[in-house]
Formats: sequence, structure tokens, C-alpha cells
Amino acid sequence: MSRRYYGPDFPKETYIAHAYPESTVDLGEVVLNYAVTGSESSPALLLVPGLAESWWGYEAAMKLLEADLQIYAVDVRGQGRSSRTPGRYTLDNWGNDLVRFIERVIKRPTLVAGQSLGGLMAAWLSAYAPPGLVRAVYLEDATLFTSELVPAYGTGMRQFAPGYLFNLFMTYLGDQWRVGDWKGMQSNAPSMLPAWMQGRIPAGDEPPQSLKEFDPEHARAMFTGTAMAGCSHKLMLQSAKTSMLFTHHARGIDPETGIVRGATTDSQVSYARQLVEKAGQRFDYLSLPEKGHILHQEDTPLYASILKDWALHVA
Repeated sequence: MSRRYYGPDFPKETYIAHAYPESTVDLGEVVLNYAVTGSESSPALLLVPGLAESWWGYEAAMKLLEADLQIYAVDVRGQGRSSRTPGRYTLDNWGNDLVRFIERVIKRPTLVAGQSLGGLMAAWLSAYAPPGLVRAVYLEDATLFTSELVPAYGTGMRQFAPGYLFNLFMTYLGDQWRVGDWKGMQSNAPSMLPAWMQGRIPAGDEPPQSLKEFDPEHARAMFTGTAMAGCSHKLMLQSAKTSMLFTHHARGIDPETGIVRGATTDSQVSYARQLVEKAGQRFDYLSLPEKGHILHQEDTPLYASILKDWALHVA
């Protein structure tokens, strides 16, 4: 077996330069890596990437937004150049990291926009950040309920398309890339993924850059349920203290397997909306069924337009 090893212990094999300078902040348990652009006189915006994504996935969007917003794009723990914390990948820990980041780095009330798992972190901040720290949150195709092992409503992780990928990652890449069997993962994917998911595994000899910067222990934490343990999405949404914008992208249920395709279902988002509105907060919803999961990369001008209109409206 030809193994691949990536992460902070293998910087030459893992990292590349990007368009914006990077900085770090030591928060105690973790050191978070981030980039910042825009004027201090503009409203502050924190961008939070999804699972297996780093801050630089927002580079193109940052260029379109920096004239109107001061933007902080962060690598959460276990991704990018931020610290790996074995056994400590939970929604509560990610959320608390971002609270300390806003308090120590941004130092003023902040708008938060997160994609996928980053959207869950944005929702967590709406519910549990200290009063006044977060002004409003944008959930870009967030995995509400589907990323829980046993959700309060609808289908959970084991009937959720990314769950099959997480099982593959944790088996063949291993925590902190300790297995690193990239070729083995590629060759065994057909036996572990539904046929319509085969194309989600890259065919190259090396992982894509975003996966090199990703601690595959995240996949195990998600698949086994430890990532969401102790943090019910229902209770989180019932505790919302800011307005929310949710953009919902391509989704559906595979008719042959019953597997949820996309971030979450229409009925789950409808339930989320009910919970947020019962908490007395505004829930704006935009359906984009023709768009892929990562809107800020697939259609950057549309993403920037949506985010700018929302940010300047709530500012």
C-alpha cells in the first residue's frame, strides 16, 4: 500500500500559497488560521467553510465583497492550517472556538455566514453566543437534522449521502491521515457507495487540495454521531436569538435507496423555520434547486449578491 500523509506535520506536502495573507490566533486549546480583508469602517463578516473546506474557498467571493464588508475567513479546528484536536471535533467546540475568535480578533458585533457544517456553526452562534456578539447568520445549504445520528425530525446521518463518504474517509484515510490509503479508497469506493455517488471520489493520484488540509477524523466524528452529541439541532434552533437566512440548493431523495441527496430536505427546512420563528426570530428562505452545494464557489457572483444584499439589509 502506498500511503499519503498530510496535515500540519507535513507542511510541504500539504499547503500552498493563497491570494490573501494568513494569520493565526492562539485560543488556548486551538490555534486558528484566518485571512482578513476590507475596511474596519465596514460591517464585520465572518465566513465559515464547510466540512473538508478551508478559508481560501472563499477567495473569489472575498474579492467581490471586500469593498462593502470587512471579511474574516477562518479555518475551523481540524481544517486548513488550524490545529488538529483528536477526539475533540464537536459542534459545541467549533462554536465556542468561533465565539473566542470574534471576541479576540474581530472585537465587535459580527455577521456570520457559514456553508454546510459551517452553516450549523452559524446557527449555533445564533443560539449560544454571548448576547450582542452575533448580529445575524446566513446558512448556506446547511445540513440541518441530516447530520445528526438520530434527529428530532426526518432522516439522519445513516440515510444521508455524505454519510457514505464519511464512512469511506474514516476507513481508508484514518484519523489525522494515519492510514492514508488514497488508492485503496478509490478502488473500494464502488463497493461502499451507491452507483450515483461514484463520481464524488476524485480519480487523480493525489487528493484535491481541500482534502489534503482536512483531518479525516471529522468524518468519523460525523458518521458515529460524536460531532453532534449533546447539541440537538431542534434545541439549537428553538434557542435562536438572531435572524437567519437559509439558501437551499439541489436536493431530493433517491427513489431506489431512500438516501437524502443534498444538504437537507424541504420538510426539514420547513420544520427549522417553524422552530426559529417560534423563538421570535426572522427566518428568510431562498430556494436554489438548480445550484450545487457550495454556492460561493459554483456561482460566486450570485452568492456575493445574495450575501451583500442580506448583510447590508441587516446592518
